[in-house]
Amino acid sequence: MESAAVSRPPATLSIAWRQLLRDWRAGELRLLMLAVALAVAALCAVAFLSDRLDQGLRRDAAQLLGGDAVVASDQPTPPTLVGLAAELKLTGARSASFASMARADDAQGGESRLVAVKAVGSGYPLRGQITLHQALPGRGGAPARGEVWADPAVADGLGLKLGDALLLGDARFTLAALIETEPDRGAGFMNFAPRVMLAEADLAATHLVQPASRITYRLALVPGAGAAPDAVRRFVDAAGQQVEKGGLRGVRLESLESGRPEMRQTLDRAARFLRLVAMLSALLAAVAVGLAARDFAARHLDACAMLRVLGQPQRRIAWAYALEFLLAGLAASAAGVLGGLGLHQVFVSLLVGLIDASLPPPSAWPALLGLGLGLSLLLGFGLPPVLQLAAVPPLRVIRRDLGAPKAGSLLVLGAGVAGLGAILVVLAGDMKLGAIAAAGFAGAVLLFAALAWAAVWLLRRLVPVNVSGTGLPRWLLLATRQVAARPGFAVMQVASLAVGLLALALLVLLRTDLIASWRRATPAAAPDRFVINIQPDQGEAFRKALADAGVARFDWYPMIRGRLTAIDGAAVQAGRFADERAQRLAEREFNLSHAAEVPAHNDIVAGRWGSAAAGELGLSVEAGLATTLGLRLGDTLAFDIAGQPVQGRITSLRKVDWSSMRVNFFVLFETAALPDLPSTQIAAFRLPAGARLDRDLARRFPNLTVIDVSAQLNQVQGVLDQVIQAVQFLFGFTLATGLVVLLAAVGSTREARTREFALMRALGAPAALLARVQRAELLGVGALAGFLAGAVALLLAALLARFVFEFDWQLKPWVPFAGAACGALLAWSAGWWSLRGVLRRPVVQTLREAQAE
Repeated sequence: MESAAVSRPPATLSIAWRQLLRDWRAGELRLLMLAVALAVAALCAVAFLSDRLDQGLRRDAAQLLGGDAVVASDQPTPPTLVGLAAELKLTGARSASFASMARADDAQGGESRLVAVKAVGSGYPLRGQITLHQALPGRGGAPARGEVWADPAVADGLGLKLGDALLLGDARFTLAALIETEPDRGAGFMNFAPRVMLAEADLAATHLVQPASRITYRLALVPGAGAAPDAVRRFVDAAGQQVEKGGLRGVRLESLESGRPEMRQTLDRAARFLRLVAMLSALLAAVAVGLAARDFAARHLDACAMLRVLGQPQRRIAWAYALEFLLAGLAASAAGVLGGLGLHQVFVSLLVGLIDASLPPPSAWPALLGLGLGLSLLLGFGLPPVLQLAAVPPLRVIRRDLGAPKAGSLLVLGAGVAGLGAILVVLAGDMKLGAIAAAGFAGAVLLFAALAWAAVWLLRRLVPVNVSGTGLPRWLLLATRQVAARPGFAVMQVASLAVGLLALALLVLLRTDLIASWRRATPAAAPDRFVINIQPDQGEAFRKALADAGVARFDWYPMIRGRLTAIDGAAVQAGRFADERAQRLAEREFNLSHAAEVPAHNDIVAGRWGSAAAGELGLSVEAGLATTLGLRLGDTLAFDIAGQPVQGRITSLRKVDWSSMRVNFFVLFETAALPDLPSTQIAAFRLPAGARLDRDLARRFPNLTVIDVSAQLNQVQGVLDQVIQAVQFLFGFTLATGLVVLLAAVGSTREARTREFALMRALGAPAALLARVQRAELLGVGALAGFLAGAVALLLAALLARFVFEFDWQLKPWVPFAGAACGALLAWSAGWWSLRGVLRRPVVQTLREAQAE
């Protein structure tokens, strides 16, 4: 007699795979996987873009710097550093850059425009080469004496062609070539003023360099013949020590490791906002996954109890669910990575012109970061409730209780939190941003839970036991009793809804104020012309020219170049300041000025203008500068102005609106005149429509620099529009994640509501009454969550605006009330979507489904 074949149980992986397919078809895992995919897509989009930009900058580092190391300064390169470079056998190339006006000869129309002048020495460029779009025969390398090379925009704007004359200051040059690319110009970000390049030996003939002129001098260095392999590193180390000791002022060292192009404040803020959006998406996804997993576990209680009855061990059940969630996490993460890859390409297209389109392909680390986030979310936050299913005894199905968290579940949860925290730290790239967002989010969860518990406790005390005789609508009393009867569900719902609404409110507030702060950078009535380098003997003739052109109002201030040397007698050195901005300010020269009265567009916030004692100079300092440098009223400041020591005492602090496009200064001497100090004048005005003042000024005063800000502001506005589009695009992803949280929060009580409504309908409660009860409960819970979220969002937005994005924040007391209204509407909408079929089913079917779940 043949023995019957012994059937073996299927492998754990096979069970996990079949469970995954079954739960996906039943819709059990869709909400979890959607939350994970959205979070991973948001994170990967930012990470892919950042990775490609970083690779591009490192790829072009030497060309962007112009050498292996660069000494940049606001005065000619110190001789000690030149000698150090020669001692180490480094080859150098000098350059000097500044803004000025170029103009055409009267025979070619006499037009003028703002240009970025660059005077280059012999051997330039050391790294890379200048690519010419068009040139006279025999041109190459760098401009020769008596000629200039320019961007095509200069020739087009002035109506010139090769061989024509181009005037700079008092000198006349031949336009010999048109520049296509310049190796050390930048990292692909737009330069608002087109380039005019000339030989260093011709710079003196232009007479554009005056005592108060603002010029950047650069000495690029590369190893020369016979130099040691580590010569550049030794130079950077030795020169850095000289700068740190305070012997050299206004000197910056740039190398392949430290050098990077400066991004505008707008782009910095946009990058931080995009990182914040990605972080909040990940945090919201963690909440959504935790809620959806809890609902998933509640739905599988009976199935696990049956498996236990059939003899399945706890370890096998636990492994089956762990593998199911691992497969689901891999699938959702892979979808998110692909979505992020496509999304970052949208960013590249939206920011075209700001970033180089020929960026290197992305590396693998953003994809690995996304996979890590997805698995941390699904396994760390989704698996702990599900692991408890393995310990459910057969009889526990009657109680519908998961019991207390098991040690294994807590360990998995701890690992998930640690993994998510590490990923957020990498993503933030800014400790302040990461700390405020993460700590604020965690604190808000605890605060929401505590306040929700207090509200439920108060509701239980106030709700009458008897429904009749209160004078209140029956549906309202039943709704309040429903909430009070399930305090745990109520606290979970309010806290989770509030967390989702907090993220949405926070992003809406920051996005609105961030965009508004960018828009305020171009006020409609602001001056559109700035004129610098006006010599003292030209003042009267210049003002008359403005009056003849119809300019009635204009800013007119002296400009003095000076370096802060001492505070209360203590020498100023960059090393004494911990703040990076303070270190930069300590090294640079200031644009100083003086006035008999406080400027009308400045506000005194501390002290009193003109309160200096007899015989001493009073100083008015911008409040932000005072905070950065730790200055207080009464402090004595000493300046070195063209070799002359000048000292004054701080008598007032001013608030300056730097976005006003008016002439502003960090430090003002509170006096009408300082006749012994070298100075030039600066003027700002709005050009009347149809006036041709620019050309007249350039012809009469060839040394002046007339800056046409209107063209720049139009370009800035285009930049802002591109950045805003990118910000809003990713913002939509976080809105979607927030809505998933709302659906998960409302859907997490679906099972309990199904049973309760089935019993109430069986006892005779009409469906219309239960619909009102459900609507009232959802509106009340959503209103409470929205109010709490709005209040906390105000606090977090103020902290982020002040310490991360650095723009002024205005309190909006209406936000909590708007949050309550939006929360009520969103909760009701999400509840209707999640529970839409519960009240429409026959009572028998509802009871059957409630019993089967």
